[in-house]
Amino acid sequence: MTAPAGKQVILAAQLPGIHNVTVWSDPRSRSQIAFESFAALARTAERGLFDFFFLAEGLRLREHKERIYEYDVAGRPENLTVLAALAAVTRRLGLAATVNATFNEPYEVARRLATLDHLSGGRAAWNVVTSFDAFTGENFRRGGFLKEADRYTRAAEFLAVTRQLWESWDDDALLDDPAQGHFLRPGAGRFAHRGEHFDISGRFTSPRSPQGHPVVIQAGESDAGREFAASDADVIFSKYNRLDEARAFYRDVKGRLARHGRGPDELKVLPTATVVVADTDAEAAAYADEITRAQNGPETALAHLEAVWGRDLSAYDPDGPLPDIDPDPDSLLLRGHSVFRTGRLETARRWRALAEERGLSIRELVIEVHGGQTFVGSPRTVADAIEHFVRSGGADGFVLVPHLTPGGLDDVVDRVVPLLQERGVFRTEYTGTTLRDHLGLGPARPRAHARTPLQEGSATR
Repeated sequence: MTAPAGKQVILAAQLPGIHNVTVWSDPRSRSQIAFESFAALARTAERGLFDFFFLAEGLRLREHKERIYEYDVAGRPENLTVLAALAAVTRRLGLAATVNATFNEPYEVARRLATLDHLSGGRAAWNVVTSFDAFTGENFRRGGFLKEADRYTRAAEFLAVTRQLWESWDDDALLDDPAQGHFLRPGAGRFAHRGEHFDISGRFTSPRSPQGHPVVIQAGESDAGREFAASDADVIFSKYNRLDEARAFYRDVKGRLARHGRGPDELKVLPTATVVVADTDAEAAAYADEITRAQNGPETALAHLEAVWGRDLSAYDPDGPLPDIDPDPDSLLLRGHSVFRTGRLETARRWRALAEERGLSIRELVIEVHGGQTFVGSPRTVADAIEHFVRSGGADGFVLVPHLTPGGLDDVVDRVVPLLQERGVFRTEYTGTTLRDHLGLGPARPRAHARTPLQEGSATR
């Protein structure tokens, strides 16, 4: 599957989440939690005519060896509140937030997202995720968390109910009468739902927004997650930024749309990506290596290995070989991290084989398995790579995650975007006002209730 000539590249920006993405040691790095950092990055994205600005969210601070994991961001404000504030300092940029479907209720989430959609003039989006453990659940319910299968069915029903609330106001709900002024048609806003997880009825308070209702985003790799995206999402995030893997994922997800009565342009596939730009390819490569090593320092490398091994490895040299002891599958030293919670024995086996084959130290192994920077080179090299990736059917665009806050997008906006514009593959101005306009999705329309479980989300994706 290849893209048609002239296909437009979608670009989004993400302020780095809780993980080890930001290079805090760089003297240009600023606060990860101050509003001005959010505002500065969002303004840069809007100056670059990006489609949207995305904030991920975790609902509990991760713990490493029963202490707060000190290499994560702490004190991050709640993201819908931040985006509501950003609606006042941006005009066209879409505003997307992760909101958890395990520890919220449909009425509350529907109202908050509808409010953001109104405040922003139709620029809101919701990344639907679930939580995977009782560790997070302790913040919300005494001893309460859902079984894995139940969390997914709850999330699917959650989205269906939320859509029902958004659609309870039709376009004719608010009427004008010369004698009485504005009044609400009697049936408008009324809803009733009875299902496995929710039994609610009442009247929704928010009328339809300028884009009908917020854009729905999903991040899933499993068959169920891909099927949900094909059935009921507008955007799917992807972890695949190697072109061969990305093409396979793109073909699979797009190939599922027809059986849900949808066309290939009704779901956008967006991998996360990083960009390192310099005057020459050689300078960019050297800088990219410097960034990658800063993101994966000795302490971070050991912590990631301990997360897989389930053992205290602080006595080992991060620049030395892997430990000769076997992992403890029953011990969990890094709590709150979705990546290392299952399959750790198999992960350790693959990591050891790779390290032996390549002669890698602990730190080199962690860098290898987590990958380096996605697009590296001169502005022209990076523009070539982005265009080729989209045109050859690897993605519809990218969510760019800068390594610096808040100035990490400047080189992309100032040096790469103009080249994409010259080639006619990226907008030179916003031609619409809503996020659906930017993404070419058309107006929101009622969808069938989701029938497939959601793949759990993560705090950064």
